Amino acid sequence: MRRSIAVAVVVLISITNPGQSADLVENLQANTAPAGPQYLPLIKGRAAVVSGDTLWFPQMGIRVRLDGIEACLLPQWAFDPTASKELTSPAPVPCGALAQAWLKRVVDNSVVHCTPSHYFVAGEPSARCFARGRDLGLEMLRVGWARTVGQQDPAYLAAERYARSARYGLWGTYVLDMGEWRKNAIDQTIARLPIADLNLLAGRKSEFTPPFGDWRNRPRRTDR
Repeated sequence: MRRSIAVAVVVLISITNPGQSADLVENLQANTAPAGPQYLPLIKGRAAVVSGDTLWFPQMGIRVRLDGIEACLLPQWAFDPTASKELTSPAPVPCGALAQAWLKRVVDNSVVHCTPSHYFVAGEPSARCFARGRDLGLEMLRVGWARTVGQQDPAYLAAERYARSARYGLWGTYVLDMGEWRKNAIDQTIARLPIADLNLLAGRKSEFTPPFGDWRNRPRRTDR
């Protein structure tokens, strides 16, 4: 009703004073534009796998982070937590490379569809992505090569719980928290040696996977 009255006013003014009508129409459209978040367009195409949680769409020149998950960075190392204490250097696990390899296997050469949820400060979108009908973030959680971040989706949380209980992927290793790794790892090139991450673990403040013995001996649930 209000819009109809406003349009009628514009028509009346355009008849009596044509010079002012264009400005008024422009202001009216600006004031009546729908409020709310801007529309985030679908990203679609073939993608290269940068890491276990990041895709690159070369046709559009866009990097996309998988929404709600986080994987080891490509140069990051994890370690075998079952090694005896006598060993000064437990067997390294290339968690970043393994996460990337698994995501490559899921994506293959298929067309990827991504629906952005938000953009990071640098302009990089975070999106829910699918390939051949499979949710890429969910697939990474199922095999244990990623963890949830700020996630509320029951399917994502259930997949992480299952992988952790089964000790899949990262959950069968001892590895530093990704945020602490980014902050403290001076060399973040793919030439990084495992001993560098072992040294970071020695002075850690937080860790992604808990000490293996602590997780194995965790209190059992009694509410089911």
